[in-house]
Amino acid sequence: MASSLTSRCLRSLLLLPRTQTLLVSSATQSFSTNPQKPPQSDSLQFNSDTVTETLTSYCNDWQRAFEFFTWVETNCRFLHTTDTYNRMLDILGKFFEFDLSWDLIHRMNQNPVSVPSHATFRVMFHRYAAAHLVKEAVEAYNRSEEFGLKDETTYSNLIDALCDQKHVIEAQDLCFWNGKELGFEKSTKIYNMILRGWSRVGWWSKCGDFWEEMDRRGLEKDLHTYSIYMDILCKSGKPWKAVKLYKEMKKKRIKLDVVAYNTIVRAVGLSEGVDFSMRVLREMRELGCQPNVVTYNTLIKLLCENGRYREASKVLDKMPEWGCSPDVITYHCFFGSMEKPKEILRLFDRMIDSGIRPRTDTYVMLMRKFGRWGFLRPVLVVWKKMEELGCSPNDAAYNALIDALIDKGMLDMARKYDEEMLAKGLSPKPRAELGTRLVTDE
Repeated sequence: MASSLTSRCLRSLLLLPRTQTLLVSSATQSFSTNPQKPPQSDSLQFNSDTVTETLTSYCNDWQRAFEFFTWVETNCRFLHTTDTYNRMLDILGKFFEFDLSWDLIHRMNQNPVSVPSHATFRVMFHRYAAAHLVKEAVEAYNRSEEFGLKDETTYSNLIDALCDQKHVIEAQDLCFWNGKELGFEKSTKIYNMILRGWSRVGWWSKCGDFWEEMDRRGLEKDLHTYSIYMDILCKSGKPWKAVKLYKEMKKKRIKLDVVAYNTIVRAVGLSEGVDFSMRVLREMRELGCQPNVVTYNTLIKLLCENGRYREASKVLDKMPEWGCSPDVITYHCFFGSMEKPKEILRLFDRMIDSGIRPRTDTYVMLMRKFGRWGFLRPVLVVWKKMEELGCSPNDAAYNALIDALIDKGMLDMARKYDEEMLAKGLSPKPRAELGTRLVTDE
């Protein structure tokens, strides 16, 4: 009976991908109470994409994710691939479960379909760097030799992870002082990573110094270098300088790619107006550079920021005709500027109905926005939708909901969610209304 029910649920899972995580959750619960139950003969055969997507839905609850990871292997005879292992490693690293992560990496190495790859160590580098464990990240690089992966690609991934997580000073020291000892010469690619790293920490003067340092060292700047620096100029409030650099690139006959053009569309829109951005868009097409979803998202965001929602909606409607489907960021561009809850919820429903799955930060953005406006009902609507779609809430989502409940005086319900997130290992904010506070030295 249980086996038949599980099979029906799992078949529905593949037919209805949007309800996937709810069905898997139900099936997982039914088997987790009996972990010794042998695999069923009629168990559904999962594929790697399905398992990866389900793990992603549990990304804010590592114990539940690991329970599913183990269950699908032992009860459904699923043979984990490198991709599914990497996704599990990413979730474990998010909760600092590094010992368990290394256990999994050694398990990976015992099966030819799941051997550790460069992507495996890239995941580990990013999670160590995000946890500010730089020394451990470097040690992980050294341990990659056990798996035959200690090479230039892994070294580049280490530098990139440190820069991406704002440990650019350590990355620069590792590159400039230890790079040669490790047998790798400094290259334009590495310099680009460090330049992007300074951008991540928002140290604009350092970005300018590093740009000039590349000239002093006689290092050739490529298209990616220019794209990164133009983006820096936009973010530092100097979009007109990015436009000037764009004109300089045209004089040098540097062929721009879609990434560079996307930056210019934004820079021109900020410095000269969104109508001029549309001219750049036409230029892209005329020169054979096909706009992508980022191009249209940039244009939509500029239009929304200028209150031109009708034109932005027309771009949204036309995107499929132009060979470019909207994504979740497309809708974020609208959500960030819209000011009417009913219109936002209608657009939110349209996004889901079109098959675009909201991200955790989508829910958080909307709940915070409705909470700031003092509207509790839309907050609860978004929370309910998050549960229905099987997205496990993170600490930001819980805190947004709890803040909205406290604002409306619903302290008992707020306390319930506060205790729930604590039980999951997430960090609730100290709140005097709920009797919680920071622990301080007395």
